[in-house]
Amino acid sequence: MHRRTILQGAAATAAAALIPASTRAVAAATAGDTDYPLAHWNPASTSNYTASNRPSAYPVQYVIIHVTQETYPNTIGIFQNPAKQVSAHYLVRSADGYVAQCVREKNVAWHAGNWDYNTRSIGIEHEGWVDKPSYFTDAMYEKSALLTASVCDRYNIPKDRAHILAHAQVPGTDHTDPGPNWDWVRYIRLVNLYSAG
Repeated sequence: MHRRTILQGAAATAAAALIPASTRAVAAATAGDTDYPLAHWNPASTSNYTASNRPSAYPVQYVIIHVTQETYPNTIGIFQNPAKQVSAHYLVRSADGYVAQCVREKNVAWHAGNWDYNTRSIGIEHEGWVDKPSYFTDAMYEKSALLTASVCDRYNIPKDRAHILAHAQVPGTDHTDPGPNWDWVRYIRLVNLYSAG
C-alpha cells in the first residue's frame, strides 16, 4: 500500500471521528431505511415506542391524523427524549410538506393514547396548532395525503373517514386534534386521488 493511500485513509478516519455519532447515524440512514420512500429517517428514542412485528403481530387497520401543538423541530426533540413516552410513525412539516419517519411501521408508536388503537394504526403528526389554520398548507395536505394513500394501499386500509381517523375520534382520548380547521373533505379526496389503486 502506498504512503499516500495510508495518509488519505487516516485523514478520512480522523475527519469521521470529529462528526458526532448521532449525526453519523442519521447520515447513514437513507431512503431505503424508511417504509415510505419519500420520507427521511429521523428516529424517535427506542424508549418511546414498542418494538413489534406488524402486521404479523397486529393488523394495521387505521391511519390516525394528529396535529402537534408544537413546531416541527420541537416535535422531533420530544420524540427523541426518552422521558416523554410519546412518538408517531411520521411527522409532516407545515411549510413544505417534508416527511420525517420517526418509528418504523412494524413497531407500535405511542400516539393515540389508547393501546388497542396504537397497535392497529399508523400515526401521522402534522406541525401546527389546531386553532391556527395557516399551518395547514397546500404542501402539507398534499404530501400527507400522498403518505396516507401509500399506507392505505400497502395495508389494504379503506380510504374513508371510518379508517382515516382524527386523534379526537380515538376512544378515551382527551385530545381534539386535528381540530375543526382541518379540511377532511379535501384530505380524503386527495388520499383517494393519490392512491395507486
